[in-house]
Amino acid sequence: MNMPLFPFAEYWWFYVAFSAFVLLLLAADLGIFHRNVHAIAFREAAIWTAVWASLALLFCLGLYWYVYAKFGPASRLAALEFLTGYIVEWSLSLDNMFVFVLIFSYFGVSDRFQHRILFYGILGALAFRGAFIAIGSVLLQYAWMVGIFGVFLVLTGAKMLFTPARPVDLAKSPVMRLLQKCLPITSNHEGRQFFAQVHGKLYATPLLVTLAFIEITDIIFAIDSVPAIFAITREPLIVFTSNVFAILGLRSMYFLLADAVGRFHLLRYGLAAVLIFVGLKMACLNQIWHGHFPMGISLAVIGSALGASIGLSLAFPKKMNTPRLARGG
Repeated sequence: MNMPLFPFAEYWWFYVAFSAFVLLLLAADLGIFHRNVHAIAFREAAIWTAVWASLALLFCLGLYWYVYAKFGPASRLAALEFLTGYIVEWSLSLDNMFVFVLIFSYFGVSDRFQHRILFYGILGALAFRGAFIAIGSVLLQYAWMVGIFGVFLVLTGAKMLFTPARPVDLAKSPVMRLLQKCLPITSNHEGRQFFAQVHGKLYATPLLVTLAFIEITDIIFAIDSVPAIFAITREPLIVFTSNVFAILGLRSMYFLLADAVGRFHLLRYGLAAVLIFVGLKMACLNQIWHGHFPMGISLAVIGSALGASIGLSLAFPKKMNTPRLARGG
């Protein structure tokens, strides 16, 4: 196994500085730009989507320059790994849109409060993704775990490919039953509050229940999205930063695509193809190509699969009455 370019013992300071920078961006986002609660319009969502994507590309460029100055030719591969990992995570995040639409619709959350819920959802997602990446980087030091992760991704992709999507009944979900046991829930919306006092007793509002579902959804989706990026690169720093930038753009992308997400009815097949490909890459293709499958070909395969599934969805529209869980689970 090749030594990482960015060993944690030497670059721990970068993780701290990068995390602090991200928290500063999020604080400015909520405290300045979205201080007043309002529904996010398409134009605003498009601007913020472009802002977050531009930050990711600027970071990719900075990564290229830094690696070139310190390691020379490795800079091109590092930049391509970041870009490919970002696209993979971004595309898998599209799958979350189906579930977010369902959750917000079920709990009747006003458009004005959806940004607030997604903001706190992002904070939780960053913490969980960081933990998953740390665990994954340790496990993947063992060669046999690489094969297991690869097979897992192939099986997940095959399940998406051949298992029909099923409607989700949130009322009967284990999450709802657990929340009802832990805390009484009021059916009344109390503005932007997550808790409410009813006759002197503390109740959870639908906003808190919605946030819990958003967090659980992200954990479920991270189970295969994090291994998928480790199939692209074994550099934990690149895995972490590409994940973070994709997650940061998730909120604005939701408001940009929420109304159109039902049109991407063939996207699940593109995502299935991506998962199968990266699983094969992790399990055997890297070994066949002497340790590293060509990154340019990987990027082309992933982009083609996603572009084809989205393009075919728009070319052959299908009416969908109810948002469905895209991964057949």
